[in-house]
Amino acid sequence: MEQRYVGRSGLSVSRLGLGTMTWGRDTDADEAAAQLRTFVEAGGTLVDTADVYTAGDAERLLGRMLRDSVPRSELVISTKAVVTPAGRRPRDASRRHLIAAVDASLARLGLDYVDVWQLHTYDAEVPLEETLAALDAIVTSGRAVYAGVCDYAGWQLAAAAITQQCTPGRVPITTAQVEYSLLAREPERELLPAAAHVGAGVMAWSPLGRGVLTGKYRTGIPADSRAATPHFADFVGPYLDERSRRVVESVMTAADGLGVSPLAVALSWVRDQPGVASAIIGARTHAQLSGALLAEDVLLPIEIREALDDVSSLD
Repeated sequence: MEQRYVGRSGLSVSRLGLGTMTWGRDTDADEAAAQLRTFVEAGGTLVDTADVYTAGDAERLLGRMLRDSVPRSELVISTKAVVTPAGRRPRDASRRHLIAAVDASLARLGLDYVDVWQLHTYDAEVPLEETLAALDAIVTSGRAVYAGVCDYAGWQLAAAAITQQCTPGRVPITTAQVEYSLLAREPERELLPAAAHVGAGVMAWSPLGRGVLTGKYRTGIPADSRAATPHFADFVGPYLDERSRRVVESVMTAADGLGVSPLAVALSWVRDQPGVASAIIGARTHAQLSGALLAEDVLLPIEIREALDDVSSLD
């Protein structure tokens, strides 16, 4: 699998990443282990997790596999903190919480450090300078090698990155993770230009439009799909509208013409967008991941990319 540098850093990652949001709930330990082995065998290196994924179980499962199955040296491990669903407020980017959170993540993972540590969302109630000071402390103490942000608006990314750049010795913002797909092109308005300006590499989560771009919802909601589960129904629902239907039909047409899967068309479109370092696949099953990995060899002709750009345009 092709490896790419992340922004203007020396960090390189596989252009497809493995997401773990479902590990420990919809994806059991055996299925997760099979996913990780197949991903590594295909040349994948980036594995993305977070402290809140299945209440920490995703990190625990990954940590167990790093001890028993896959050498840690072969992977770029990325985790996140800030979100606090069980806390007194939904997010907490205070120095106190972030230092405790990264230590808890490392304990669950069984690691001394992670390769990338990201602020999971923006917290407007905590001074940005305090949050960034915690980020500096985490990297300079050796708990993480690189730092980044997730689900920041363009101005929020720019504010954080430029604050770090303007003070010698501060830790740079290396990654900007955001939802990006043919159904979610809002990052093109501000986030992607901001990332390019400050030198951060984009990591696209949900590149398959929360599964909708695979075409599985064209005739209804399958009983075994995420949209049929109580914890993901509201997550998928917004992409079951008329605009999304038109985009999906265009993806299906392109897939038929190229002789590949709709998944491969949608995934390769995101993967090869300017500034994207990696597209993170949150596969629920080993079969889904295997299908996504087949997209590695798919390169969309410019005519098809332009047609998909037109039908999914925000204008």
